[in-house]
Amino acid sequence: MKNQSSENQHLVKFIIASAVCFFVGTVHGVLQVMAPIRAWLDSIGSPYGGPGHMIDPLAHAHINVVGGVVVFIMGASYYLIPKMAGIAIYSKKLVDHTFWWTVCGITGFYSTLMIFGILEGHALLANPHSDAAVQAIHRYYGPAIGGASTVMGMGFWVYFINVFLTIKKKIPLQ
Repeated sequence: MKNQSSENQHLVKFIIASAVCFFVGTVHGVLQVMAPIRAWLDSIGSPYGGPGHMIDPLAHAHINVVGGVVVFIMGASYYLIPKMAGIAIYSKKLVDHTFWWTVCGITGFYSTLMIFGILEGHALLANPHSDAAVQAIHRYYGPAIGGASTVMGMGFWVYFINVFLTIKKKIPLQ
């Protein structure tokens, strides 16, 4: 019989990733309210528009909510479903896919928001009377954020499929 803790060892990475995301999110939150940074963010449109909204609130919210909360809930539900329903998770391989797709997507999504927010913010302040410099950078934003969100979305869908197939074992659909 397997030791209970070794059976769930593969889920620890969800808690670690959640904690790292909360750490990054809290540091981000502290930095964005410091006077010089807040003034810079406000000057580039935070939180309502312009490049500043990519940094505050979008990047800040996503690293905390999706990275911190959603990743924790995924790991917790992978732990709790077998306990509560009395059945094994459909696939441990899909558990690992859930983790890696989601965490890589979150990292890419947050990084994309931060990088484009900073680059476009500097371009906006360098030439406030011309939108051309911001648009030259922004044309790459769609593909970059689309790629990152697709990777993150793959993690969500793998999670949904794994949970659905697990529950289906317990409650066969007619």
